[in-house]
Amino acid sequence: MTKAVNVIDVEYEQPEQEGAVCATKYAWARVPPEPSQAERGTLKDKIRRLLKEKNAVMVSHYYVHPDLQDLAEETGGIVSDSLEMARFGRDHAAQTLVVSGVRFMGETAKILSPEKTVLMPDLDATCSLDLGCPVDEFSAFCDQHPDRTVVVYANTSAAVKARADWLVTSSCALEIVSALKDKGHKILWAPDRHLGGYIQQQTGADMLFWNGACIVHDEFKALELELLKKEHPQAKILVHPESPAEVVALADAVGSTSAILKAAQTLDASEFIVATDKGMMHKLRQLNPSKTFYEAPTAGNSATCKSCAHCPWMAMNGLAGVAHVLETGANAVHVDPALIPRARLPIDRMLAFTAGLKNGQSPGALVPHFGAA
Repeated sequence: MTKAVNVIDVEYEQPEQEGAVCATKYAWARVPPEPSQAERGTLKDKIRRLLKEKNAVMVSHYYVHPDLQDLAEETGGIVSDSLEMARFGRDHAAQTLVVSGVRFMGETAKILSPEKTVLMPDLDATCSLDLGCPVDEFSAFCDQHPDRTVVVYANTSAAVKARADWLVTSSCALEIVSALKDKGHKILWAPDRHLGGYIQQQTGADMLFWNGACIVHDEFKALELELLKKEHPQAKILVHPESPAEVVALADAVGSTSAILKAAQTLDASEFIVATDKGMMHKLRQLNPSKTFYEAPTAGNSATCKSCAHCPWMAMNGLAGVAHVLETGANAVHVDPALIPRARLPIDRMLAFTAGLKNGQSPGALVPHFGAA
């Protein structure tokens, strides 16, 4: 008997006038049924076999189901944040990439590896930041400010990336914006206003913001976080910078998913309160079995909760979807070939910048002077 698929409505914000005023828009997400223990074992065996047969590799984000994280690592793939996903997909020898995440991640993999087949368990898995930054409106916003260097977050469509000068993820945004500022660039930033505000506060850069937000991180609440901290006074607070400023202000460590993982391993504490998608809890507990992790509070106990600390689109990824696309070739990601060279430029700049930092180059040597972007 086929199990029913639950479809839910999801609210998100979309700026309307000069990126300043937001209107509530509506999207949807479907929740795949949870397989039984026996079904899970059968699906995993099938996926392992198909990965070998199809010369394919799994690339999974930290926010997807633990089964997809574990299986990616067990089969020679990777579990990572979006920056490492981009690098891994580009450099791996496999000719088919199975990207468990949301659509912009699959598009980025295709932009960097247009000759490869990129499959996703569900092509409708999207992102509120992507939805809230339509390319026509964003391009008009950019056209109104031609003196600014356009820096966009990875959580955007291929078309928006093609309109940008630089791409960043939360793991490299501070370094890139700081280097651009030092070279005299004024920044037009999109789409996440909280991450942009954090970067501006840290760097002092001249930044103009598109007014977007992640429906997961936007829901963390400072007052409730302070109350939870009183219950666990020894706990360190780990916060993703897509969270509101008053939540970030309470953090002992602020950073990307990879930075949060590192902080949990290196900070002198045995308890942590974590303000990011609760999909991260699997890897945090896996790497730190002797430590205790608490989810930071959202509006989850009231009727106003939109995400309850878990992205509804990340939840659309499941074992059955991975098996189906490997078996059939369905859900292939397509990006307009005419768009790829322009969309790849800001991604390559980001990857070259981060690789240069690892090789000991100074940030200033990795960005052009004002007007040269």
